[in-house]
Amino acid sequence: MPTATGPRQLIHDWNHGPEPKRRTRPVAVLDDTLRDGLQNASVRMPALAVRRALIERAVSVGVECVNLGLPSASERAFDETLELCRWVAGAKLPIRVACAGRTVAADMRRIVEVAERSGLALEAHCFVGSSSLRSMAEGWTPERLERWSAEAVSIAARAGLHTVFVTEDTTRSAPELLTRLFQTALEHGAERLCLCDTVGHSTPEGVRRLLGFTRELAARAGRPIALDWHGHNDRGLGLANALAAAHEGADRIHATAFGIGERVGNTPLELLILNLELEGYWQHDVRGLLPYAEAMAEALEFPIPKNYPLLGENAFRTATGVHAAAIEKARAQSPELSDLIYSAVPASRFGRTQEISVGYMSGSSNVASWLARRGVPATKELVSHILAAAKQSDHILSDAELEALVREHRLKNGG
Repeated sequence: MPTATGPRQLIHDWNHGPEPKRRTRPVAVLDDTLRDGLQNASVRMPALAVRRALIERAVSVGVECVNLGLPSASERAFDETLELCRWVAGAKLPIRVACAGRTVAADMRRIVEVAERSGLALEAHCFVGSSSLRSMAEGWTPERLERWSAEAVSIAARAGLHTVFVTEDTTRSAPELLTRLFQTALEHGAERLCLCDTVGHSTPEGVRRLLGFTRELAARAGRPIALDWHGHNDRGLGLANALAAAHEGADRIHATAFGIGERVGNTPLELLILNLELEGYWQHDVRGLLPYAEAMAEALEFPIPKNYPLLGENAFRTATGVHAAAIEKARAQSPELSDLIYSAVPASRFGRTQEISVGYMSGSSNVASWLARRGVPATKELVSHILAAAKQSDHILSDAELEALVREHRLKNGG
């Protein structure tokens, strides 16, 4: 039986030990869907009106900052970024806006121009490739990288922009060069360092080492320096790495809707917030995640996989007899118990419900549950009739098929 303090007290959580949590404060999230997400080769660029609606959705889930891309990429990119920034400023939306550019003076000046013409206090994300691989391919020297970084960061900082220094491929970069570049950026006004797993190379242990290294370096700056994490999913570790970064002290995590982005994508925003919420690091209402995801899926023409956690059709759906029986027994005791008995994610907390379907692996509990939800008396004969048909099927029966079986039974029995 559930205790007086609730079913959750019955869970022995091996995820947490007796040692104190390293992190004690909430984590912020930057939505990179309209920048890195749109670099995905399979999505469509939404119209400006749609992008405005998506920014509003990001606000509704508690996103701190949204990245609108590179104003220097083209005249169209500049004009559309400026228009969106003016709209955010006019609407007084409670969200920060970032624009990105290379460590090139011209790129930073375009971001400064957007800020001045829109009246919005932008974040300028100034990025440079920091790995030896990139330097070899481009013919760059450390001295040249330092010079470019100093000039670009100075332009943004002198203009009063919140300046973020971004090292591409940080997770494959030598500590000696990172130290030189980070110190240069901080000396010229950078307020935040962004560590990037640009090709999805890192493991959670690598994330912890890199965050520890950077945290120690930033502590020597003599002023508060925030740390961002931007990860990709090439090894399937995007979410795990993002959570490792959060646990290790990253102030903000970059993510995109469904994890879309360059190649196989980035950290999935919905699953990041799901986990931050369950671990107590999220202070916003999570019921906006479903509308956010639905709006993003439609705008990006991205079909949500049926087995996608939290959002997919099957996320809280079971057709297995043993599972259904346990859920129904739990439901008779308390809604909270039924939400936890066969789910690590409490569906009701995120605006969803536990669903019981009927199929070839079902039992009588599945049928009785389906009938009860529709106010149909679950007589022994009706349950047996439906279950016999389900056992002979090769799929989960639809509501229409189940309703037809109910009518068929009534006709046979004169009902």
